Amino acid sequence: MKKDNFSEARGGWSRTLEVSCEHCGDHIAFYQKDGPGNLRRMYVDRFIDIVPKGRELICQKCNRVLGTLIIYEKELRPAYRLYVDSITKKIVPSVHPASM
Repeated sequence: MKKDNFSEARGGWSRTLEVSCEHCGDHIAFYQKDGPGNLRRMYVDRFIDIVPKGRELICQKCNRVLGTLIIYEKELRPAYRLYVDSITKKIVPSVHPASM
């Protein structure tokens, strides 16, 4: 888990989410979610098992667009703004990239 100023600003605790496509159920990514609240955007530096590329976050199985790349103004960080009901998520034990 990454510990930095961004995670400290959100209470200093994190959890790992498995993010899947709402339409087909295909695995999209493991993601570190910092702090409470809904998952509205996915910061590029918090992806665990992939490094997304491109202007859109796309499901590799059904080719649906799940979100659009933005620069989150408050923190000047690149993030994918998720479309409503485009993904499902569940909390999983910590995932380490080296174990994949």
